[in-house]
Amino acid sequence: MHSAFGGFTAVPGIAAAHQPAALSGTAWRRRYQVSLLASDSVLIVGVLLLAVNVLTLHAGIETLTDVLGLGGTMAVGWLTMMSLFRTRDARLVGTGAGEYKKVIRASSATFAAAAVAVVLLDLEHFRGLLVLALPSGTLLLLSSRWLWRQWLVHQSRLGHYLSKVVVVGRPTDVRYVAAQLAKNSGAAYTVVGAVYEGRTNPAALQTGDRVVPVISGLRKIEDFVALTGADAVIVAGHLRKGSSYIRELGWRLEGSSTELVLASALTNVAGPRITMRPVEGLPLMHVELPHFTGGRHVLKRAMDIVLSATALVVLAPLFLVLSVAIRLDSPGPAFFVQERAGKDSAVFRMVKFRSMVTTAEDELELLKEQNEGSGVLFKMRDDPRVTRIGRIIRKYSLDELPQFWNVLRGDMSLVGPRPPLVSEVSGYEEHTHRRLLIKPGLTGLWQVSGRSDLDWEESIRLDLYYVENWSVAGDLIIMWRTFKVMLQPVGAY
Repeated sequence: MHSAFGGFTAVPGIAAAHQPAALSGTAWRRRYQVSLLASDSVLIVGVLLLAVNVLTLHAGIETLTDVLGLGGTMAVGWLTMMSLFRTRDARLVGTGAGEYKKVIRASSATFAAAAVAVVLLDLEHFRGLLVLALPSGTLLLLSSRWLWRQWLVHQSRLGHYLSKVVVVGRPTDVRYVAAQLAKNSGAAYTVVGAVYEGRTNPAALQTGDRVVPVISGLRKIEDFVALTGADAVIVAGHLRKGSSYIRELGWRLEGSSTELVLASALTNVAGPRITMRPVEGLPLMHVELPHFTGGRHVLKRAMDIVLSATALVVLAPLFLVLSVAIRLDSPGPAFFVQERAGKDSAVFRMVKFRSMVTTAEDELELLKEQNEGSGVLFKMRDDPRVTRIGRIIRKYSLDELPQFWNVLRGDMSLVGPRPPLVSEVSGYEEHTHRRLLIKPGLTGLWQVSGRSDLDWEESIRLDLYYVENWSVAGDLIIMWRTFKVMLQPVGAY
């Protein structure tokens, strides 16, 4: 039985400060939050002081007191907004785009309020403060958060700054959640044990490059938690004992101040659109409908046009060099044009640098028995049709660069699902067609998460997750991760 759980929801009122000898998940998160607060304060005060110095050179020294007063007020307001928008929320640190989105929203709210004050009070000399501080301050805050995250990820690889968790549920569900945590949790969780529901013959569980102990039965969970030193218990999927047992488990864990976390299959696709709305003590999980049109898509298209046009101009010399190299390496044109399925299954002609011999499509039938791809995809690590220069440009994804032209034309977007072959679409299951609800992308979650090393189900899961939950901030993060993947290729062949 296949199980898929993509998100975790902490149960309110159960978590508390943990006091083991080693630094617990709660303790390190608090220390990390204090560090974030300190760096945010230094950056905000610093950028406003710099803006004040620039302004006084032009506005005259007599305005210095007023400018300093407004700058100080803005610093306090900015830091307050950073707290109100929960930019240092312990559930966000180290993973996902949520942290960056909250920083952007807090900064935007700060300067919206400041702009209203400047207009209403007719503070002519202070408009420059907004113009100077808004973009530079927000960029510095985002850069700081990224640097902190890199440090946190590095620490997690050394086994530091991790919340130790025990995963509870049916064996299939436990193994899936443990595997996802080992692969995707970043600086969040490390599995230290597992509890299988029911009477089974437990064996040690392999999670990443570690082996953790397993027990069966739900009666002694709190003892097992104490033995492993876990900070949290993750309930994977639905337990046969039902919700009443989960409530009782929360009560039993209160004595050890251990956090209780629920892994839901629903959040695998709908995570960012889920909100909890309690009604008279009844916690309702509300899932917002995805939107495939509207203002955000207009902004996405505007970003596509500006960035793709800029890329085509900047990369023109590289295009020339690669075109010459490809033609000298093997007979045939420098570019390869292929029909792909776009939004709503509309067929378009996608442009790539040619990385194979010109007879590649004719030779495909002879190689199908050696297919190493998954699902309807054909992939071979040592495909004999790939040319010498082709192996280089495929490894570093340089063969994809001409797709900036498709983005400019509107056939594709900078970020989106992988553009499928028309023949692939005919083999899709019903739900897989949802990946065609938006334009395919030059890059996407599939490319930055392993590419050809992913199995078919995982590739589709990532595409569907993106289709229903994309955001502008998320797109920017994927673009940044794409640069890293190009420099350190994974699954590119």
